[in-house]
Amino acid sequence: MELELPERQQSSLVALAAQSGRSPRDLVVEAVDRMLAHQEWFAAQVKIGIDQIARGEFLEEEEMDERVARMLEA
Repeated sequence: MELELPERQQSSLVALAAQSGRSPRDLVVEAVDRMLAHQEWFAAQVKIGIDQIARGEFLEEEEMDERVARMLEA
């Protein structure tokens, strides 16, 4: 796969690579790995929330507002 970045991003990537002693390619691969891992984590968290709602494990808006207000008072 080939990817063409805007000039500004290319310049920043090359500068970061030089500072870190790594190649621009390695930095991009790491960034994509992190993004994909975050997406996987986020999807799992959404599923957990949906499952909790399905089991009735949630707070009504008024109760959440009360909890937030108490936290802000502390």
